Amino acid sequence: MERFLGNYGPQLYALLRIVAGLLFAMHGTQKLFGWPGDGNTVELASLMGLAGIIEFVGGLMIAFGFLTSWAAFIASGEMAVAYFMAHAPQALWPIENQGELTVVYCFLFLYMAARGSGIWSVDAARGRRPVTAEGARPTYS
Repeated sequence: MERFLGNYGPQLYALLRIVAGLLFAMHGTQKLFGWPGDGNTVELASLMGLAGIIEFVGGLMIAFGFLTSWAAFIASGEMAVAYFMAHAPQALWPIENQGELTVVYCFLFLYMAARGSGIWSVDAARGRRPVTAEGARPTYS
């Protein structure tokens, strides 16, 4: 079967990066500002406070495409730590320990760390060379 959306790969990746980054940042706003939610916040100088900072700042960096590879790599690591600290002790499988979203974020951000910012990003606007669909940087001869 032919990829009928294949021509829109760069645009769809940019949408994925923007939406995932904004949703991740909202996890940080919940922890740091109590919004959206019940208004409860976490102590800034705690492990949850650090997680909130990584989620808020990293999520915005990913969404805007600013140093996406670095921000996504750190966010992926945070999600791996969160899974093994908070979810894995409850049960073996993510479906049993409510860790599915954590695992999905972890691997999504790991992919973004490898793929980079792509189009519609601060990095692209700053003139950084794009990454091709195959993952190799194009050569200009």
